[in-house]
Amino acid sequence: MKLLLPDNVPLHPELPDGVEVVVYSRRVPIPKEHRDAEAVVLWASRQGWLEQAARDLTQLRLVQSLSAGTDTIEAAGFHDGATICSGVGLHDITVAEHALGLIIAAARRLDVAVRAVDSHRWARELSVDQPLDNATAFTMVHGARVVIWGFGGIGQRLAGHLRALGAEVTGIARSAGERAGFPVVTQEDLPRVLADADVLVDVLPATDETEHAVSAEVLAMLPRKAWLVNVGRGATVDQAALVAALHDGVIAGAALDVMTPEPLPADDPLWDAPNLILTPHSAGGRPLGADELIAANVRALLAGEPLRNVVRAG
Repeated sequence: MKLLLPDNVPLHPELPDGVEVVVYSRRVPIPKEHRDAEAVVLWASRQGWLEQAARDLTQLRLVQSLSAGTDTIEAAGFHDGATICSGVGLHDITVAEHALGLIIAAARRLDVAVRAVDSHRWARELSVDQPLDNATAFTMVHGARVVIWGFGGIGQRLAGHLRALGAEVTGIARSAGERAGFPVVTQEDLPRVLADADVLVDVLPATDETEHAVSAEVLAMLPRKAWLVNVGRGATVDQAALVAALHDGVIAGAALDVMTPEPLPADDPLWDAPNLILTPHSAGGRPLGADELIAANVRALLAGEPLRNVVRAG
C-alpha cells in the first residue's frame, strides 16, 4: 500500500511492513507516479489543492486529516469509496490552552494594556477601582460562569483548566447529562444557561447544522457584561451580527481565533469592532499524537478493522 504524507509537518509513524511512504508537497499537484496511493494524510492544504487531489487520487481508501474539522476536505470531492477520518483529539491540549489564554486576556483586558504600550500610555483604568467580583463586568476567571458550546475533548480539557481557576462550567452538547464531572445541557437550554453567563466559548465544528449557530438571537441571550470566545470554526458565528452586537454593546467583547473568511480581509468591518481580541487561527497548528493516529488507522485499514475518527465511511 502507498501512503502519502505531507511535507509541512514532521511525521514518522511506525507502519507495518509493505507500506510505501511518499512525502508530497502541497505546493504542486501529486506527481502522476504517485496517484495510485491508497491513503493520504492531509494537513493545512489549500482548497484548490484539495480539489485537484480529489480528482487525481482515484484509488484512495483512506483520507486522514490531521485537523479536527474536515469541512473543507469533505467539500473537496474525494470519491465515495474513500473513508475520511479526522484529527479529533490531536489538538485538545493546544486549543484548550489557547482558549484559556483568550479568556484570561478578556478578563484582565490584556488587549487594552498591549495597545496602551504601543502609544506609551499608562493604562491607569486597569489598575484602579477594580471590582471585587463579576457582578457588573467580567474581570476574573475565579467565580466566573462559563458556558462551553461543543463539549468534546477540547471543551472538557478547557473545563478542567477553568475549574482549577475557580470558574463554574456548564457544557452544551447534543445530549444532556454529565461529562468528565461537568453538567451538560442541550441547545434547548441556551436561554437559561446564557442568561447569567460571563463567557460563552464556541468550540463547534462547521456543519450545516452549526452554521451561524451563534446568531444575533443567541448573542442577545447573554448579559451585556459577557464575552464570546471562539476557537471552533468561524462559520458557526453570524459575523455581521457579532459586529453589530459589539458596536451596540449587546455583549462586552469577543476573543476570536477563527473567523470568516480567513485570512480576514483588511477592509472587513470586524477589524474595527470595539473590545475585540483576534488571533490568526493559531490555537491549534500542532497535531500532537499524529504519528500514533496515522499508524493505528493504516494498520486498521490493512486488517479490515474499524478506523478511528471516521467522519465519512467509504
